[in-house]
Parts: sequence; C-alpha cells; structure tokens
Amino acid sequence: MLTLTSDIRTPYHGLRAGVKLAALCGATVGLFWLPNPVAMAGGLAAVAGLYLVPGWQFLREGVRLLKPIWFFVVLVLLWHVFMQQAMTGAVIALRLVAAVALANLVTMTTRFDDLIDVVMWLLTPLRRAGLNTAPLGFAIVLVVRFIPVLMDKANKLIDAWRARSARRVGWQVALPITLCAIDDAEHVAEALRARGGLNAPQDP
Repeated sequence: MLTLTSDIRTPYHGLRAGVKLAALCGATVGLFWLPNPVAMAGGLAAVAGLYLVPGWQFLREGVRLLKPIWFFVVLVLLWHVFMQQAMTGAVIALRLVAAVALANLVTMTTRFDDLIDVVMWLLTPLRRAGLNTAPLGFAIVLVVRFIPVLMDKANKLIDAWRARSARRVGWQVALPITLCAIDDAEHVAEALRARGGLNAPQDP
C-alpha cells in the first residue's frame, strides 16, 4: 500500500529528500506568481519537461497518477465559466495540475523512509520540548502516501461498477471504498504492531 516510488530509475532518485521537498515548496509558491493562462501553461510545460527527463514511460506514469484530480479541474473550469471568469479559472486549473504533478514527482522519486526522516527533522523543536513526535511525523507522511492509493482503488471500484452495470455510479460505491480504507488501515496497524509500534524511545 505504501509503495508509490516509481520503479523507473531517474536522476531525481539520487537527490536528498529534503532538497526535493524544499524545491517543491519553492516551485509551488512560484506558480502563484504566474499571472495568466499563457504563463501558467509555460509553467506546466516546464513540469512536463521534468517528467520527460527520465523518458516517455515515466511521463505516462505521472499522467496516470493525475487521474484523481481531473474531476476537480473540470469543476473549477465550469464554475469560473459560469461566473464569467474563464481566464481566472484556466489559471487556477493549470496551477492545480502543475502543483499536484510536482508533488507526485517528489513522491515517485523518494523513499517513504526518507520522507519520514525529513518530517521528523522538521519536528525536532517539538521533540526537544518533550513531545513524542513519532506518531505525528508518521501520520503526516502516511497521509501523503495513503490518499493517492485510496483514490486509485476508488477509481478501480468505479470502473468495475461501470463494467458490470448500466446504472450510473452513485452512493453504492461508498461502502466498498470505505471498506477498502478500513482494510488498508488495519494492514498498516498490524505492520506497525509487528515492528514495535511508534512508542520507541526518542533521541534527546
């Protein structure tokens, strides 16, 4: 469930997780400085160029991981067209795609353990104050991993419904998706218990 790291070896795999996360923060902030659809399209093209460095197969994998956000992209565009703010909607939609693609690029090229190490380092001040930061740090990184995996499973369940029923997809898939989330949570909990949990003593 936790494996989102791409099997395709890229130059980005060798970079430190902290460097990639800092670059992600800087690039995401930079996206908000692009004022119009043309500039944002250029920013998105630059992101696509980063995916193309390892090759077309890596780019296709990145596009596949963007599938869960297309619904929100269309929703944003339709809303802004309705409000007669099509240009603003185009900027927001392009910014959303570019930001999520950059975040995916980091998770695709960074090991889970490395992400945890960076988060735990950022929480050092809290640990020095006497707080047990292990559960918090693990929870933050786990959410980063868990959401796209759950979205992928939800899409598969929806596709299975469409293949077996002529009726429109509705609330009927809510229970199977919920059960998938609970099942994944139980597997993670069992794996944590098998490894001693998160209550191990921390370094001062």
